[in-house]
Amino acid sequence: MLTKTSLSAIRALVYLGSRNAGEPIPPRRIALELGESPTYLAKVIRHLVRAGILRAHRGVGGGVVLHRPPEAVTLRAIVEACQGAILGDFCNDTADLSQVCGLHQAGAELHRAIVGVLGRWTLADFLARPAPSPPL
Repeated sequence: MLTKTSLSAIRALVYLGSRNAGEPIPPRRIALELGESPTYLAKVIRHLVRAGILRAHRGVGGGVVLHRPPEAVTLRAIVEACQGAILGDFCNDTADLSQVCGLHQAGAELHRAIVGVLGRWTLADFLARPAPSPPL
């Protein structure tokens, strides 16, 4: 359900949130720390900057910082920044639910559930639950 882009964005945001004390971190450094392609992660970071989740600082000493507090960055905002709006209309904008097909009704229920879960989880939740340590 989550694309590689969304997963990379989440990992980059967790990295920034756990290390960033307001100092810009270059995307290349984030990519190397996470084992990502620097070119690919730069594309992911552009999505997050456009969405207002990150702020970019150019020039010497430049990089990215969180633009919002972690508790204000929902998983939904991250996913929509990377994947676009989460659509839920399966029957061409029909307002009268009695006139729609079963697929629309199932899709509407699925959409409500997905949007609800994605809206409940925040970057702060991820930062409060550190990743398990790698096995020794």
